[in-house]
Amino acid sequence: MPHISVKGEKIPPSPIRKLVPFAEDAKKRGIKVYHLNIGQPDIPTPDIALEAVKNIDVKTVEYSHSAGIESYRRKLVEYYSSVGIDVDYDQMIITNGGSEALLMAMNVCMDAGDEVLVSEPFYANYNGFTVPSDIVIRPITSTIDSNFALPSIEDFERHITPRTKAILICNPNNPTGYLYSKQELEQLRDIILRYDLFLFSDEVYKEFCYDGEQYHSVLNLEGAEDNVVMIDSVSKRYSMCGARIGAIISRNKEVISSALKVAQARLCPPYFSQIAAEAAISTPKSYFESVYNEYLKRRNFFVENLNKIEGVYCPTPKGAFYTMVKLPIDDCDRFARWLLDEFEYEKQTVMVAPATGFYATKCLGLDEVRLAYVLNIEDLGKAIKCIEEALKVYPGRTIK
Repeated sequence: MPHISVKGEKIPPSPIRKLVPFAEDAKKRGIKVYHLNIGQPDIPTPDIALEAVKNIDVKTVEYSHSAGIESYRRKLVEYYSSVGIDVDYDQMIITNGGSEALLMAMNVCMDAGDEVLVSEPFYANYNGFTVPSDIVIRPITSTIDSNFALPSIEDFERHITPRTKAILICNPNNPTGYLYSKQELEQLRDIILRYDLFLFSDEVYKEFCYDGEQYHSVLNLEGAEDNVVMIDSVSKRYSMCGARIGAIISRNKEVISSALKVAQARLCPPYFSQIAAEAAISTPKSYFESVYNEYLKRRNFFVENLNKIEGVYCPTPKGAFYTMVKLPIDDCDRFARWLLDEFEYEKQTVMVAPATGFYATKCLGLDEVRLAYVLNIEDLGKAIKCIEEALKVYPGRTIK
């Protein structure tokens, strides 16, 4: 039997999805599983997007332009203008989700063996993207003690080598919920200009910033126009995760022209999803106000009640809808599987994402899990109660 590639062997399993079989087995045993492991909101998709697909009047579902339907890209220009970002429709490529956008960015901006600096913990699938791109992640550790603030500029500079080609951030951050300030972004700008690097910025959670904090896009970093590549997606903004529509956006003409060649090779993004995404841009402000207020309520409830549990520390995230939580446990991977395999409280349990999968440095995050507050308040309360009861009886509990 032929052997798979080294790349195939190296691609890590998703810490977010690898426990799915255990969750399915728990459900078969009649256990209610609260999914805090994945950023799948229970927020309804805007009606305007769903109606656009239902009412489409076409005889043939044709290929769209490889860069995406032009009317959608022009509509996106209006959307970005509304959030203070000035771009043109020919400075973006519509992609199969934000994931393809980041893969494109890595492949057109970096060569085999090049290095990308990433503050850890980071979105676990970044590891998966770097393997097929044949590039190397160099992690710079942030800690829960500082609520996962951006590491110091000195830390970044210490990690720069002749192979360093880019810095990658997620803002607001998945998995930590940290929101980078304008000052932090300007510090990164100074580094990328000093060392002639790209700055990739995953900004798919831009609508979710709390406590009066402001989102700042890297596309507004003055003087870094040719160095910056922004990644976006409709998945979270409109609760359309399954649509798989994203975008790679840059004012660097070479980046976009090269990305277009990749886009041509995969032909085009999904037609119906683009129709839905274009319509979604006209979603009324009242929808976003309602969604924002709901997430703020969930966050406050989640953080307050988790921190009431003995031995638990949950920082207050300033953006997105995730938080990394420190637990009194010996091994988060063991704990996450135990919750599904062996534990139940009143026929209920919780699925969490082990934090080790969000770190590139070995042995970090063993006592942390990433939780997503994407469920309604009632379900969040039940999930927190399950965690509280689980920690009382977990065999690897680290406080007695």
